[in-house]
Amino acid sequence: MDTYGLFLNGEWIESDEKLTVRDKGNGTVIAEVSTVDRAGVRKAIEDAEAVRLEWAAATGMSRGDLLLKLADELSRRADEVAHDITLENGKPLPQSKGEVGMAIDHIRWFAEEARRSYGRNVPHQASGRRHMILKQPVGVVGAIAPWNFPLVLSLRKVAAALAVGCPVILKPASATPICAVKLAECIEAAGFPKGVFQLVAGKASEIAGEMLENPLCRKISFTGSTEVGKKLIEGAAATCTKLSLELGGNAPLIVFEDADLDKAVEGALITKFRNTGQSCIGSNRIYVQESVSDAFVEKFVAGTKSLKVGYGLEDGVEIGPLIDEAGRSGALEFIQDAVEKGAQLLCGGEVVVGKGVFMTPAVMSDIPAEARCMSEEIFAPVAPVLSFDTEEEVIRKANDTEYGLAAYAFTKDLNRSMRLAEQLEAGTIGINESVPATSNCPFGGFKQSGWGRELGTEGVEAYLETKHVSFGGI
Repeated sequence: MDTYGLFLNGEWIESDEKLTVRDKGNGTVIAEVSTVDRAGVRKAIEDAEAVRLEWAAATGMSRGDLLLKLADELSRRADEVAHDITLENGKPLPQSKGEVGMAIDHIRWFAEEARRSYGRNVPHQASGRRHMILKQPVGVVGAIAPWNFPLVLSLRKVAAALAVGCPVILKPASATPICAVKLAECIEAAGFPKGVFQLVAGKASEIAGEMLENPLCRKISFTGSTEVGKKLIEGAAATCTKLSLELGGNAPLIVFEDADLDKAVEGALITKFRNTGQSCIGSNRIYVQESVSDAFVEKFVAGTKSLKVGYGLEDGVEIGPLIDEAGRSGALEFIQDAVEKGAQLLCGGEVVVGKGVFMTPAVMSDIPAEARCMSEEIFAPVAPVLSFDTEEEVIRKANDTEYGLAAYAFTKDLNRSMRLAEQLEAGTIGINESVPATSNCPFGGFKQSGWGRELGTEGVEAYLETKHVSFGGI
């Protein structure tokens, strides 16, 4: 069993209180990670504040160069880190390798953006005046990352904030802290100044509470559930702490009768079952036009049955364990609720006996509107499939949700594609595309799926303050 400390103010610190990390595929304890209490978080914020002005004053080019060194170091250790992600998260190893690759790409994107945090000059409207707009780092940032994509979603926050000159304190999910430790090791090896990046772990309420109430922490970036996001909003009200929130989703996937059906089935399998269905942008509701519904369902069920369930390090595995027993129990409850209300269970939904928390991926049809899975985020390998008649009808149904993180559609009609792009209420839309997220385009949600955007140029804007300077007597 490995034992890891926390990276605080340039040093590795061990504590008596530790998190226990288990291999999600077999339940064995694989590591212990040190924790901090609220006083420790306060000290980390104070240490970050102590280096804030110096880090902000560094040139964008120098910050970018350090990020490029970080990307190189993470690339060197990519196989090791991917292996750790599979152990602590459970996802199949090829998916973990894909996550590490995307994380490296994020770092390199923000390394280049570091030198492009431009302000602007504004033409004056009165003689003797000049106007200048400055972009300046917001200050110390608290980054709170989830367990489902533990590395890549950490770096969407960490790399962006570091790029523009903000010190960052990262809190990983308690279920998946190992890859955050490895990230800290890579940051140390890259030569970042002391205090610019720190790693904390422990009780979420204490850590988030200190970040919210400490006036030195100017910004919190959080990825997680809408329920927790709302609590952060309540807590931030007292100090007007700035928030970026990437929250829950209920993504529709729409298949029109003119779509390439094989491509649509492949896309649905990816969007629904990637990361064992534990994805905020997973296709939660699959709508298929009536004329091709039977053909789609037949192919989709066959594809679902072919997915190999097992330990993430085994060859050919496509569905790993769920993160915990509560996740599986919740998934089975969704299925039971839908079936009791008239849905048809076409395949899957069975508990796979083993040391990890496994279940076979499920497909349901004929789901009534009142079933919980139609309005709540499933976050498991359970796919509801429904039919529709017209474009207008399915757009209305797709938008009939309090969420708006992602949406997908498969069609060969260009005009329809443009209408969908404009009318679907989601921050990311994939048209004939099942993996739309990319480093150079913004990511975030409408409605209760969050505030703000990560990635793209918007991803650095989230960590910048805008200042207007007016010069007189010129």
